[in-house]
Amino acid sequence: MTNSADAALPANGSIATGWRWAPYWVLAFVALWPAPGYAEGIVVLGALAAIIKLVGSRFRGGAQLLSGPAWALTSVLFFAYWLPELLSSVGSVDPGRALREAAVDLRYLPFLWLVAIAVADDRGRRLTFTGLAVIIGLWTLDALVEVVLDTSPLFRGIDAIKQAISDRPMCDLGEVAQADRLGGVLGPCNLKLGVVLASLSPFALYAAGRRWRTAGWVVAAAAIGVVIVFAGSRASWLTYGLVLLLSGWRLLGWRRLLAVFAAGAVVTMAIAIMSPEVRTRFERTTQAFQASATGVDAALSGRARIWGAALCMVREHPVNGVGARGFREAFPACDPDPGTMAAWGDGPALHAHQIVLEVLSETGVLGLLLWLSGVALAVRAWRYAGKAARERARPAMLALLVTVFPLNTHLASYSTFWGALTLMLAALYAGSLLARAGQAPADRADAAPAAQ
Repeated sequence: MTNSADAALPANGSIATGWRWAPYWVLAFVALWPAPGYAEGIVVLGALAAIIKLVGSRFRGGAQLLSGPAWALTSVLFFAYWLPELLSSVGSVDPGRALREAAVDLRYLPFLWLVAIAVADDRGRRLTFTGLAVIIGLWTLDALVEVVLDTSPLFRGIDAIKQAISDRPMCDLGEVAQADRLGGVLGPCNLKLGVVLASLSPFALYAAGRRWRTAGWVVAAAAIGVVIVFAGSRASWLTYGLVLLLSGWRLLGWRRLLAVFAAGAVVTMAIAIMSPEVRTRFERTTQAFQASATGVDAALSGRARIWGAALCMVREHPVNGVGARGFREAFPACDPDPGTMAAWGDGPALHAHQIVLEVLSETGVLGLLLWLSGVALAVRAWRYAGKAARERARPAMLALLVTVFPLNTHLASYSTFWGALTLMLAALYAGSLLARAGQAPADRADAAPAAQ
């Protein structure tokens, strides 16, 4: 006899069909990063839509949207990020702000479910991953045009729309004058193009490798690499180097990959000779070899001073930190060199610029343990997944890995922009690795790069 609750469920997978818009929502979120307010609106509306649909169905038929392990891993990764925020509000330097940050960031949980659902079947995963590759490709081509013509067509179009709507430009003249690197579609007042391309490049490289094999991967790697050299911080150079290393060896083999790195080094040095901005970053790096703390700090753009302050905060607030986003308020009391002009200019440092020190200083040992528990569960899921599951999740895994790679400098993980990007990658990883019940392990196209 049929259970009445089961009878109320739509048949033939129509529950999952009702979420076919999810990949487009994820792609809209990424495509709108040049307009942060609209991108944030996509997060909020997506979270509301997900909650309304799930509540409307009384959370029935969940296995048709995500597998049980995928629901669990997506939620656990969110709470590994969010619980440190909540716990850090107790005794923080600004309890009100820490509580507000924790309350507002709850919106990410249903949005992450939406992201994971978007890639939980073959159609959604192919659409989402290919869409991300196309976005990265368009932004790369636009940035290459800016290298040649000194203007980004995409940003110029966005700026024209903004001025038509509000009679104000995207960036003021002062921000444009201070820009010391390629802004691309994000513009001269939001110089994050390098780190964004570096973190999302696995989607473009894997798509190029599937479609055009070795030649496609090499051309895509070269185009993105040139843009990252012009647009990126040195942290993004390291991030992209990891991407090339971890994605290229499977496709090219070690010998040809070494040849790619050698060619890349030659091109990078040529760019440094031609570009004063890139040359300045190389010259700043060489100051690390000076036998003095001042030289090291200059090479790190003042980060040695910031890290000294972060360690002070850890000593003063070891259990749960100074509070999420409380670094700037706590910095003056922990500044190791007060009264001296900082390398970044006036004002306190805004965050620790290093993910481990950020988590420790702002959320304490409790926060770090929660983050490590999330990492452990993500690694465990990968370890026990089948070969086909790993193949379909590999671009998302690599993007997430290089974004949180601890031996690098980072943007603020608890900021709206970088926090949302990191959490999105975590949900893409969980949803694609642990596809919903009844899905084929992987299609031939997804597995093609592994066969090289």
